[in-house]
Parts: sequence; structure tokens; C-alpha cells
Amino acid sequence: MDIASLLGLILGLAMLVFGILDAVDYNFAVVAKEYLDFPSAIITFGGAFSATLLSHSLADFVGGLKSFTLIFKAPTINTGEMIQKIIDLSNVARKEGLLSLEEAASDMEEPFLKKGILLIVDGTDPDLVRAIMETELVSIEGRHKARIGFWDKLGAMGPAWGMIGTLVGLVNMLYNMSDMDALGPSMAVALITTLYGSLLANWLCIPISNKLSADNASEMMLKEVMIEGLLSIQAGENPRVIEEKLKSFLAPADRTSSEESAGGEE
Repeated sequence: MDIASLLGLILGLAMLVFGILDAVDYNFAVVAKEYLDFPSAIITFGGAFSATLLSHSLADFVGGLKSFTLIFKAPTINTGEMIQKIIDLSNVARKEGLLSLEEAASDMEEPFLKKGILLIVDGTDPDLVRAIMETELVSIEGRHKARIGFWDKLGAMGPAWGMIGTLVGLVNMLYNMSDMDALGPSMAVALITTLYGSLLANWLCIPISNKLSADNASEMMLKEVMIEGLLSIQAGENPRVIEEKLKSFLAPADRTSSEESAGGEE
């Protein structure tokens, strides 16, 4: 599990609850009365989710909701390890030929890398290998962006529907201007919808979108490393040259010397 996502959600809620409780001297009855309003929640959350549903097909809407669980999955992407694996494959191919990679592919758990290896083993033209793998890369990124877009839309709808709820509350407040004692509580209820909308956007939707975007960027870079590495192997490049080429994807601090992985062969 990704502890950062879990901690972020819990700490964000905890800071909000602490701020509210501290402002009312930890009077839970006041909190329930002033900050929990069912009609405001219906307008804000119901409206935001309904408008988002209107923007998607039912399948995409359900898929978008399910993508919430993805932020809790511990990242398994390790570009450094993937580079090492590709260097190992390049050493095998250099010593035993490209056909020897077929046996290595049978033990691969990464389907994208396995597919590329099998294309190379089958003698597919390098340009066609790149085209096939980049097409799949675009397809994968498109699916990821659809999920990210779901949270972007929901995040935009939250504050908008919060404002709609506030306007509804203001209309009700102005309609009852004759009752001066009710103006303050009515105004408070009107503003609760804005609070709910801001919470939906800034506590959930925007952070989830950012997390999914970061995970997508990491995965895309990893797959680009696979493409460049496999095409370099197919071209018969020296393992040391392949290593240096792939290490350019890494931040300088993550680039470590690995002469063993390159095989030290000329």
C-alpha cells in the first residue's frame, strides 16, 4: 500500500476537523449543527457527481470511481532495475544471439517488455517494432488520461455546485429577510455548500488527479526506456553504450556506475 496517499487523506481530514473543533471549543453538538447540513450535501455532492456522470458514459463513470483505489497501490516502477534488466538482456543477446531472448521472455512478468522481446525474436523490422510499441504506449496513456480526466472534471464540478448551493441558500435567506434572527444561521447554511465543494475539489479530486498523473508519467518513462533498450539490443549496440543511453532517462543523482551490468565488453 502507498502510505503517502493514506497519510495525505487522513492528515487532511484531521487538520480540518481539528480546526473546526478548536474554533468551537470542541463542542461536537455545535459542529453537528453548524457544519453538517444534509440538503447542502445533496446539492453539492449530488450535483457534482450527477454533472460528472452527464459528461461520461456509465462505464467510464464507474471506471473513474474505481480508479480511486489506484492511489493506494504501492509503486512498483523502478527505472533503475529495468535498465539493469535490459543490460542483462543485451549481454545475453550479444553472447548467444537474439533468438536466445525468447527463453528470457518466457519468465518476464512485464507484458510490454515481453511483447517487445518477442517482436525482436520474430525478426520484425525495427521501425515496425517501434511503431507497434509506441502505438500501445499511446493507447495505455490514453486510458490513464481518461481516468485522470474524470477526477479533473469532478474537481471542477465540486466548487461550481457548491456555489449553486450557496445561491440557493441566499435566495432563501433574502426571501425571509423579515426574520432578522434567522439571517445569520441562513447565511451560514448557504456558505456550507461552498465549503463542501471546496473540500471535494481540494481534499479529494485534485490530489487524486495529481497522484494518477505522476504515476502515469513514471510508467510512460519506464516504457520508453523499454522501447529504446530493446531497439538498441536489436541494433546490436554495445551493452555499455546501451547503459549510458538509458541512464539519460534518470536524474543525475540516480545514475550509478554499473560496469558489471554492461558486461564490460567491447
